[in-house]
Amino acid sequence: MTALATMKRHARALLAALAALVILATPALAMRVSPMVVEMESRGSNAVARIEVQNINPGNLAFQTRVFRMEIDKDGNITEIPADQDFLIFPPQGVLPVSGRQVVRLQWVGDAELATSQAYYVSVEQLPVPFEPGSTDSVGAQVQVLYNMRALVVVAPPGAKPDVKATTVKQATYQPPALPGSSELPPMQDGVEITLRNDGRRHALMANFGWQLEGTDAAGKWLRVDISPEELNRAVGTGYVPAQGERTFRVPVPGFGPGPIKLSFKR
Repeated sequence: MTALATMKRHARALLAALAALVILATPALAMRVSPMVVEMESRGSNAVARIEVQNINPGNLAFQTRVFRMEIDKDGNITEIPADQDFLIFPPQGVLPVSGRQVVRLQWVGDAELATSQAYYVSVEQLPVPFEPGSTDSVGAQVQVLYNMRALVVVAPPGAKPDVKATTVKQATYQPPALPGSSELPPMQDGVEITLRNDGRRHALMANFGWQLEGTDAAGKWLRVDISPEELNRAVGTGYVPAQGERTFRVPVPGFGPGPIKLSFKR
């Protein structure tokens, strides 16, 4: 096996290991919401969308919906602003039996002449329900854990398109965030830091593409690493880049040296 093949294999193995850690750290949920990403438009037939809520709880599931406008900065920090007024949601709340499903209809009622895409979270929040009568459990043991799941909803002007370019691609040693449910930070990570600029009027979900990195390793030898959409979703989420904005992503692909790195996108 060549040194290049070994390096590519190691990069993929690391991404797979990180994905496994995320999966192991994710608790069992009481409900399922799908799809988790919804793209709409501010006018026409695409101004209406649907999400489905499914009860995978052993008892009844009561839920309500709330909407937050999402402002996201270059480093991925999110500011949330309540924005229920921008959507008509039906039903806004409900109670599902075991294994029950409910289709929730979203209709955009905000500005029909949006200048650029706007991102929202539609939050589906579990509500407490009364305990079954006649339960023999003590009051102290009757504790409910309530879950909150969020779907990313992005509303774009009809006909608008993204225009994404990489402005910075470089080797970087960075601190990964703590895994869900843990306060302990992982070891420092050798990877690649990528800044993407979107000059278009429509948002971009860059994890829908494969990313190809080409450069040289620490010894100056040519190195190429292909990252699949599945690996990107685990490493950077949707890869959301706002319209007329920037995002910086750090991907755990070790092995590149300090020289220039070329990034290209593959369908």
